[in-house]
Amino acid sequence: MDGVVTLAYALDTFYLLVSGALVMWMAAGFAMLEAGLVRAKSTAEILTKNLALYAVASLMYMAIGFNLMYPDGGNGLIPTLELGFLFGGDHSVDEVLASDGETAYSRMADFFFQVVFVATAMSIVSGAVAERMRLWSFLLFAVVMTGFIYPVQGYWKWGGGFLDQLGFSDFAGSGVVHLAGASAALAGVLLLGPRRGKYGKDGSIHAIPGANLPLATLGTFILWLGWFGFNGGSQLKLSGIEDANAVAAVFVNTNLAAAAGVIVALATARILFGKTDLTMGLNGALAGLVAITAEPLTPTPLAASLIGAAGGLIVVLAIITVDKLRIDDPVGAVSVHGVVGIWGLLAVPITNAEASIGAQLIGLGTILGWVFCTSLIVWGLIKLVLGLRVSEEEELEGLDIGECGLEAYPEFVGSKGSSR
Repeated sequence: MDGVVTLAYALDTFYLLVSGALVMWMAAGFAMLEAGLVRAKSTAEILTKNLALYAVASLMYMAIGFNLMYPDGGNGLIPTLELGFLFGGDHSVDEVLASDGETAYSRMADFFFQVVFVATAMSIVSGAVAERMRLWSFLLFAVVMTGFIYPVQGYWKWGGGFLDQLGFSDFAGSGVVHLAGASAALAGVLLLGPRRGKYGKDGSIHAIPGANLPLATLGTFILWLGWFGFNGGSQLKLSGIEDANAVAAVFVNTNLAAAAGVIVALATARILFGKTDLTMGLNGALAGLVAITAEPLTPTPLAASLIGAAGGLIVVLAIITVDKLRIDDPVGAVSVHGVVGIWGLLAVPITNAEASIGAQLIGLGTILGWVFCTSLIVWGLIKLVLGLRVSEEEELEGLDIGECGLEAYPEFVGSKGSSR
């Protein structure tokens, strides 16, 4: 029996680590997607931002976030703050064997799997505030978001808090990760304002094309790949027959939802604009993935496809609406992760009989309200102390020069003031 427990522990720990590595690779996906959808003159800055935010998330979640999200105590609303993880430690051999399989994987593997989710939430914010926010103001917000704001709402669901006790269902994070990231992004965008030249005084909307659509497409494929770790790893175990079958179902449903999102988004763009817009197709893939993330296990393959297809339709309409509201989101993050994240949470009861629409509404309202309000306060304080926005001259010249002192495409970027 000890051999069986040992083998299962080793296999499940390895599965969690590999899944975490796939999710970590999503950081590259976000970096490439955002670099492709911004102008050439701000490419190096957004790459720096994505690199740095991952490092900030890793350190802050080690220092505070992990213990805050998974505390030894708490009343369901307020977790206890402990710092035990700072000093390491994992399950002993005797502890694992005595648990008879209940201690399924390493604590260190659990931390690694969780920390890459935190970085994903923060990556969502990065694209929405692109091309006009000060780099160090963004990173200061990342410290608070990854160390405090995200872990508290994560505790409410995944740490056994009051949302979990109410029956709120969110398998892999349509709410805890994606809606949370979009809520923080929306708060920042509202205080930051749009890029110069995006909206005319007469109400006109001026498209600002991205510099590198091949890079954006590569980023989307990387995210699609990483999502198998995101959703599949959230089963947490692989060693039993039921868990193995569940992981396989999650992989299949995740893939089908993304595929359906692509097709419906492209078709919707064709109907509305008369053109098959690649960027809408890319966002359609991500929308399908976000939509299925709240519950990728209980749907049939057909149901998963329909949930993803609805996400593809919703994201196109949401991007159009957000633009008409004069909310400048260069990568569509608020629409993809926020609006479609809400759809994903509301879709859970369609296939999961144990979920209720009431609990889902309370959960999404709580996450949206907590993250948006706390983020608005933090963004506001940063604006007062450091400022959020670069100068008009820096914005016109490009953030690569103003914030990083170098250019991503030195041979190709136009002269000062160019829209490239």
